[in-house]
Amino acid sequence: MKITGYRHLTTVRDWGRPIGDVNGIITSGKTPTDVVIVETDEGIEGISLGSVALIESVFPAIEGRDPRAVAALYDSMLAHTFKAGHQGAVFGTIGTLDTALWDIKAKAAGEPLWRLLGAEDRLVPGYASGLDYGLTDEELHHLYMDFAERGFTGGKLKGGTSSTDDVRRLGILSDALQRNCNTPALMLDANESWNLKEAIRYMDRILDEVDLAWIEEPLRRWDYTGLARLSSTLKSAVASGENLTGLEQFTPLIDSDAVDIVQAGANWGITHFLRVAAAAHFHHLPVSPVGLTANPSVAHAAAAVPNHMAAEVQHLGQPFGITVDEEVADGGIVLGEAPGAGLTVDEVQIQGSAVEPEEWGVHNGPHVRAARAGRQLL
Repeated sequence: MKITGYRHLTTVRDWGRPIGDVNGIITSGKTPTDVVIVETDEGIEGISLGSVALIESVFPAIEGRDPRAVAALYDSMLAHTFKAGHQGAVFGTIGTLDTALWDIKAKAAGEPLWRLLGAEDRLVPGYASGLDYGLTDEELHHLYMDFAERGFTGGKLKGGTSSTDDVRRLGILSDALQRNCNTPALMLDANESWNLKEAIRYMDRILDEVDLAWIEEPLRRWDYTGLARLSSTLKSAVASGENLTGLEQFTPLIDSDAVDIVQAGANWGITHFLRVAAAAHFHHLPVSPVGLTANPSVAHAAAAVPNHMAAEVQHLGQPFGITVDEEVADGGIVLGEAPGAGLTVDEVQIQGSAVEPEEWGVHNGPHVRAARAGRQLL
């Protein structure tokens, strides 16, 4: 079997609500989703959602080769971008192609990807995460009631600018999720908006009133020393890592005892997640994939690693024209039995759509760092 080419489409995810964090909001709730279909000479195609920013320069690293040699092709893509650097959009593109290759490999074996990877249980435990910074209290309650109906017992709030507001809104999450358990797991995500002393002061106020399972991205992703000091100060866990790319960036994070929960962005692909999970497991740390909406196939990898804690579930639907053989239920993701990662694409439907999404990188959007972040007297 040989890789012969690829197709690329862009569709839209309609979140049905404003989405964002302390850095910014996408008010329309309509965001773009890139779809890549990797073609082979035997007609088996691999489907992946994710970045395609530099696919023309990365794809030659795998063209004409056997897609089933996934690990070797992943390393070839890293080597192909050696001088340019495999970070950011480059790493996202590598992750997208890598995920499509895993889809092909599992389809060729006639098995769902989770089983090919060695998993036995196809329930991937998760937690609810609404990207909810732009919601009113009423909208927040309604959203987490929807998650509660799917069995979730944990939820993550976007916050970080007002401890009073965060305590109140964490109470709203707790009230909704108490439908399923008496003491839901609550998390707070500051999206790298504090410096160390801001984080300590802020968290002292929060933890006086709320028992947090973890604080996520309290400091900049590369502030390993600060994260370690913060972790040693707090009774709640510190989680970070979703924006780090490659084991070379995770090594100082883990070696510095900077985090209690290692997070890996789902948009960086399956092989990256598997390698980060193995590195975390070696240090007796749990791993958690972030943003399965960006790449739902990583749920299959989460099912197969021994130290998976919980996966971030941000949305109960799928992008326009995309179906995924899975169900959000029982407090997580129940993976299906379809060969591969279970994605199907209606290319005609997508090409006929006239909906215009709002780009993630717009000014005042969540992918643009907010003014004075980490430099405020909170």
